[in-house]
Amino acid sequence: MVIGIDHGYYAIKTKQVCFPTGIIRYEYEPYTMQNVLQYQGEYYVCGTGRQTLVKDKTANDNYYLLTLAALAQEIRKRKGERTAKVVLAAGLPLTGFGREKQKFKEYLFQKQLIRFLYEGERYEIQIEDVKLFPQGYSALALYPEYLKDEPSVLLVDIGGWTVDLMRLDNAVPNAATCRSLELGVIRCMDEIREQVRRNTGLLVTETQIERVLRGKPSSMPAEVVSLIERQGRLYIEKILSAITEAGFDLRAVPSVFMGGGAAIFKHRVSEQDRLCRPIYLTDVHANAAGYERIVGQMRTL
Repeated sequence: MVIGIDHGYYAIKTKQVCFPTGIIRYEYEPYTMQNVLQYQGEYYVCGTGRQTLVKDKTANDNYYLLTLAALAQEIRKRKGERTAKVVLAAGLPLTGFGREKQKFKEYLFQKQLIRFLYEGERYEIQIEDVKLFPQGYSALALYPEYLKDEPSVLLVDIGGWTVDLMRLDNAVPNAATCRSLELGVIRCMDEIREQVRRNTGLLVTETQIERVLRGKPSSMPAEVVSLIERQGRLYIEKILSAITEAGFDLRAVPSVFMGGGAAIFKHRVSEQDRLCRPIYLTDVHANAAGYERIVGQMRTL
């Protein structure tokens, strides 16, 4: 079984599952077993809120534990056996791919045979291999039509902490064009929460903000909704400005916006705005599905 996992700062994604990166440890059994991982005598509630940002994902066990939760959820979605052999496919930003690849592979491959319980069900997973691929570019494996008729395309992957940029020329990544901007969705959320607090005195949640930014109805006061919308637009303008400063002409080269922040752009920027030539890939599962597709292609060679 090949399972792709996108280890985001904001959320963990597999081909069929998406949940926040929050994780809380309990020494004793919590009041409910929903979303609870039991591993090495400890209890972990996975997916509650978002954990404090740690740029090095191998600095503690959190992302390893979230990986186990993701494996359990994805296997359940596939109606697979709880005892399984798995090839784990994951990714890293292209800007640090070569530098971080070995360390992250060893982190995910620290145990070959893993036994744990998730929501009270016992799992025994044998990790046969760990394959790592570039984020963003791997997702385009699912959508080759985006690259078919364009000699140059700019990939803009808007993640939780970073916005990763890469130009593809004739469908081949141009490594010299890779950039990583610390302007991800987490920065946007934090700024909006602070502006709402300053102007209205209300402490809104990230979930409430995300709902408004995605263009969905909200029961919050119109003043708050309007403020969130305005700050969302400012966030978009800040990213577009930073991309231009990084040396890319957004009006000359079509841009594929993907990642968790792509939906924010889709509701606010169109080709008629003449700010850029946008193509939207809003499927948050695209990276994980792309990793699996590439492993499948490698096996057929």
